[in-house]
Amino acid sequence: MKRNLGVVLSLALLLGLSAGTGRAADQVVLRVVVVETDNVSGYVKEIEKGKALLKRLESPAILRVWQARFAGRDTGSVVASAEWPSMAAFAKDEAKTSADAEYQAWIKGVAKMRKIVSDSLYSELKP
Repeated sequence: MKRNLGVVLSLALLLGLSAGTGRAADQVVLRVVVVETDNVSGYVKEIEKGKALLKRLESPAILRVWQARFAGRDTGSVVASAEWPSMAAFAKDEAKTSADAEYQAWIKGVAKMRKIVSDSLYSELKP
């Protein structure tokens, strides 16, 4: 998982640099993690703890948890999202959270209550 995130981050930074410094640096970045959990309310509470940890680290990230309503066979799916104002902000947060023992302990605790189905990083498209 950590290796995959490193690959995604490296690729995203490479693409950001190759696209030029102006527009790519200003693109909002959204991480979308689809999870399976037997305890949705407990998972939501854990994400609230994560918000507090990110606030302590002075992160600009906005965390949210979503549940699919009208999604066919995926109805009830749980998605966590994190939004950063730029790829640079994402990279800075990744460095901070990777080095923070309390944040890493929190991640290990969250990992016990959910299985990651998919983990994607998106860049906002603007005209």
